Amino acid sequence: MLLDEDPATVGSRSANSRIRECPEKYASIDIFAEKQVKPLTLLIELSRNLQTLTTQHHETISSHNTTDHASQIVELDTQKFRVAKAASDLEIDGERLEQELDNLQGRLQQLELQSHEGDDTTKAKRELEDPTVLKLKVYRSLGIDVDPDKAGTYNKATIRNTQQGDVHVVNIDANFSRFFYANYFWQTMG
Repeated sequence: MLLDEDPATVGSRSANSRIRECPEKYASIDIFAEKQVKPLTLLIELSRNLQTLTTQHHETISSHNTTDHASQIVELDTQKFRVAKAASDLEIDGERLEQELDNLQGRLQQLELQSHEGDDTTKAKRELEDPTVLKLKVYRSLGIDVDPDKAGTYNKATIRNTQQGDVHVVNIDANFSRFFYANYFWQTMG
């Protein structure tokens, strides 16, 4: 009988027959083994995770220099305050320039309401008070602009000939007579 049967099946047969004989015992052993192995597997997995995290933590701490970090924070704070101050200064300048623009626009409107020679009453007073203004106005209407020097004497004239499109600048010298200059001005204008 021993040689008639396959040796692999003999052992399994006897184990199978024994398992069939007391199934509750083996079931309770399986449950016990599962209860013991499952926490052990979980413990091994948690141990691996702990080792990985510990290694990462040590690498992070070794690569992190606290003095460099502190100096970077101080530098960034300094830059932040500089930018904030510059923004504040620009905002103040912008408000000041807006106010100045408003004042200048108001002044421009006032000046536009008046002619370039002042309002009518001021212009009339000036013409009555100063005969030189009247002479200059006549010259200007003829196309002659007379320019005073630093001392206030009129020694330079700009003559415009609108028909020919010419402009002549004449320096008035005391060596020539008024008659000479009058003839020269008429010839240049005509």
